[in-house]
Amino acid sequence: MDTTLHTPDGVRDIYGRECAEKHEIETRILRQFRLFGYELIETPEFEFFDVFHRASPGISSREMFKFFDRDNDTLALRPDITPAIARCVAKYFPDTEAPLRFCYLGEIFRNHLNYKGSLGEMTQSGVELVGDSTVDADAETVALAIESLKSAGLREFQVEIGQAEFYRGLVEEAGLSREEERTLRSLIENKNSFGVEEFAEQVIRDPDIRGAIFRLPELFGSISEISAARSLTTSARALKAIRRLEKINEILEDYGLTEYVSYDLGMLSEQEYYTGMIFKAFSYGTGDYLVNGGRYDRLLTQFGRDLPAVGFAITVNRLQAALRNQKIAIPLDPPEALVVYEKAATADAVRELRELRAAGKRAVGELYREKRGMDYYRREACALCARRLVLYRGGRQEETVSAEGNREAEV
Repeated sequence: MDTTLHTPDGVRDIYGRECAEKHEIETRILRQFRLFGYELIETPEFEFFDVFHRASPGISSREMFKFFDRDNDTLALRPDITPAIARCVAKYFPDTEAPLRFCYLGEIFRNHLNYKGSLGEMTQSGVELVGDSTVDADAETVALAIESLKSAGLREFQVEIGQAEFYRGLVEEAGLSREEERTLRSLIENKNSFGVEEFAEQVIRDPDIRGAIFRLPELFGSISEISAARSLTTSARALKAIRRLEKINEILEDYGLTEYVSYDLGMLSEQEYYTGMIFKAFSYGTGDYLVNGGRYDRLLTQFGRDLPAVGFAITVNRLQAALRNQKIAIPLDPPEALVVYEKAATADAVRELRELRAAGKRAVGELYREKRGMDYYRREACALCARRLVLYRGGRQEETVSAEGNREAEV
């Protein structure tokens, strides 16, 4: 195989209309972030390995792309952008206590080469709200995630909200070791009810705690169903987690967004730095979550600051796949005109191109080649989705490009 013409497993080229649509989705999402008051931040695509190894225990070293610099320091392509922003906060805002709102757009890299078809490079766009521990910040973050998906054009999706503290309250009450907790976490993440039941019977002596943990995979639904889970535990930590979810739901009612929300007390996350609310967004047309986020009040202590924070990331590639599979069109800004001209009419054609571009309209210029014929340029205008075809050939001629032709080109 000629490796100069192919990409490695896990990465791919994006071009043409697909690339234009992706850029449009990203633009819409960032516009929504800005409406909520978030400021853009950019971090390097690779950093010292320890930035991610210490702050992202849910991502193993084997899942990172690692290499060495000339000083023999271990570097890594970022598998997650949140730890990098936490590092920036600690470095550039050492004394700031007021809430900080950051948004970003960038690539993350995961070494998933064992999973055929999985991308090793994905685009994520997200926000981090640092320095605000309130339930209002939790609710705002969920509301922004919902509004961002809507702004991208998605209509049918569901945001599932969980609470890491509910699970930790039960684990604390059960007195599980670290190894036992990891086993239980894996069973719950896989919704393995039989496995959870078997584990609970073997490891947990208290029948009430055992019953609560056994029911974890099925504790999902409306907020009223989550409230009913109070009867399963006496853990103050777990009960506080339920109260927090109830308050989040009340604020989301004020936003008018509860139709998009359900709750899941059995939800856990691969990023173990989450300390409270966690949430994911799902839709049909893609096999994985579109949004992943939550509260991480202790992550910044890894970098010398003790500040609460909450945020989320949208995986743009998955969102684009969902939109495409749901046949939701992404309107693009097509060229106003394709201007085709003979060499002798160069000055006239360039004058018209400059006027169109000065007016903020896209325009494509191309030298006329006799052997191609006019049908070729009509097809090209359709492929570009241009509104008009202008020809400078023995004078100026103009044709309106048919909408049917443009629609065929888009397909």
